[in-house]
Amino acid sequence: MKSSIHHIELYVQNINETREFYEWLLPELGYKLYQDWKNGFSFKLGKTYIVFVEVEEEYKKYGFHRKRIGLNHLAFSVSNRNRVDYISNILLDNGMNILLDNGMNILYEDKHPYAGGENHYAVYF
Repeated sequence: MKSSIHHIELYVQNINETREFYEWLLPELGYKLYQDWKNGFSFKLGKTYIVFVEVEEEYKKYGFHRKRIGLNHLAFSVSNRNRVDYISNILLDNGMNILLDNGMNILYEDKHPYAGGENHYAVYF
């Protein structure tokens, strides 16, 4: 039997900030808005979808750190290096403030776009 991921559900601290970012990124990667409700939304590509839900207030105090137990990161494939460059340029353009407004930054910027090694062309953020 073959299988694939049906969906991934992520609990976030602020659904509005999350939505602002992913409504830009996911359509760039071919995803389409799939579901939308008061405290969440999802985007779908093929049979797989990614769900974002705002965490209940009582759990927000714990925060997130990618090196703690739980999700470390999401990784997306793109068709070619031009797409990596296109997304990188938007993320690095301080005039758009996509990263700065959401408290994010380019990881390993000093090694970008080869932070994963000389045969790995990517942007980490």
